[in-house]
Amino acid sequence: MELPASELLFDEPSILAAVDHVAEYLNTVCQDGTWLILCVMNGALVFTADLMKRLEFKVTLDFVQVSRYHNKTEGTELTWHAKPSTSLQGAQILLVDDIFDEGETMLALDQYCIDNGAERVLSVVLLEKTHGREKVRFRPEIVGLKCPDKYVFGYGMDYEGYHRNLPEIYYLEE
Repeated sequence: MELPASELLFDEPSILAAVDHVAEYLNTVCQDGTWLILCVMNGALVFTADLMKRLEFKVTLDFVQVSRYHNKTEGTELTWHAKPSTSLQGAQILLVDDIFDEGETMLALDQYCIDNGAERVLSVVLLEKTHGREKVRFRPEIVGLKCPDKYVFGYGMDYEGYHRNLPEIYYLEE
């Protein structure tokens, strides 16, 4: 498969070590009760699948689908494609997303869960971009890896709709 002009950012062993780190944290703080994993589709699908295999507490699974990128390299307004089918009333939710950039998407999803009766929401992201231009006051509870302020793809994240199936994460060259 031919890739766009890009550089390897994280190899598969580094990504899986980060997933292990996130799972260890969650296994400590979520050991009581049942948690609803709310996967943010499509980007967090691979991360969620690998993470679930490492969790040692009771979980159920649902998804939400929102988009800001629309198969482009820059985010725009948040568009809702699918809301969870599971009731969030009284739920303990693990909100799992692929990347934390400026915080708008995660804040909107966190607020959605609270507005729909969630008892507790913990936000979990694989990657956090380091750039200092956060638009909202919101931080995920646990982050797997920090990455530069570049467009990244692979391991569930796409470039123009493709390359989600790569086991590594790449960034576009400028």
